[in-house]
Amino acid sequence: MPDHSHSGPGHTHDHSHDHSHGAHTHSHGGHVHPPLKPSVLAWAMVATLGLVVAEVFGGFLGHSVALLNDAVHNLSDVPALGISWLAMRWAERPADRDKTYGYHRAGTLAAFTNAVVLVVLSAWLGYEAIERLRGPVEVVESWMIWTSLAALAVNGGITLAVMRGHKDLNLRSILVHNFGDALSNIAIIAGAIAIHYTGLSWIDPILGLAIGLLVLWSSIGILRDSAHILLEGRPQNLQVEEVARAILTVPGVHEVHDVHIWSLGGDHNAMSCHARIPDMHMDECESVLTAIRQKLHDSFSIDHVTIQLERAGLPAQSGYVMPTPAQK
Repeated sequence: MPDHSHSGPGHTHDHSHDHSHGAHTHSHGGHVHPPLKPSVLAWAMVATLGLVVAEVFGGFLGHSVALLNDAVHNLSDVPALGISWLAMRWAERPADRDKTYGYHRAGTLAAFTNAVVLVVLSAWLGYEAIERLRGPVEVVESWMIWTSLAALAVNGGITLAVMRGHKDLNLRSILVHNFGDALSNIAIIAGAIAIHYTGLSWIDPILGLAIGLLVLWSSIGILRDSAHILLEGRPQNLQVEEVARAILTVPGVHEVHDVHIWSLGGDHNAMSCHARIPDMHMDECESVLTAIRQKLHDSFSIDHVTIQLERAGLPAQSGYVMPTPAQK
């Protein structure tokens, strides 16, 4: 913490920082990383590659554009799983002299990259399905059914394995992706049965188009959330004014302004603010800072905190000042 020296009645308490790190050991209110090991994603990549090969063969032999589209969809899972695996490994690395916040946003960057790939892929799947609608091809229902059953088993297994990390944005992108794969497998099976009994070959490209729309829908939310974090957006579960008013309840704090809250990725949130207090001894300043940190930890699970103390009663210098200063 920078030195605070008394320079007469007009002294200020400047740039009082607390990062609650020590040697970068975040407490985060008992938060732990999802109990999902990177090796799970590695095995998921191997299983997905095998599934892609099976669906490509099934799609060609069964003349099914829905299966081929789903094979491409599953193929996109491979780099997605690879990026997410790498992100999980990076997120375990401690902060260093270059990445002073650590590597928590590696997962967020992976989620954003995956979502962009999914948006492009969904457009391509939709185009291919429309082309097949213009020129329907007779399909072999048995290939569609048996290949989709195998794909459903693989995608369902990956979905269940990743469920443990569903709160992590990076892993959520994988979860949504594979859950969508499983739904598309069920749709292909149902479509194959319908084609068998009705002979309507246009059902296959309609399913392909539906899969493309599903991919697009599932990726938009992840793209929006990951971009919000990368742009230093406020965590969705926290309100700036609510946090500031909580700080105002700390004895000795008269005013709070310049409040900024952002996410480092996952459940790792950080905050900085200016707090105005009356003239007091250094030991009392430390007590106020400790009380603010404890309040933020207990009420909002914010543990990376930077606080600048200023003398109460000075004119406002910021664009955000709490409208109702505490009545002390």
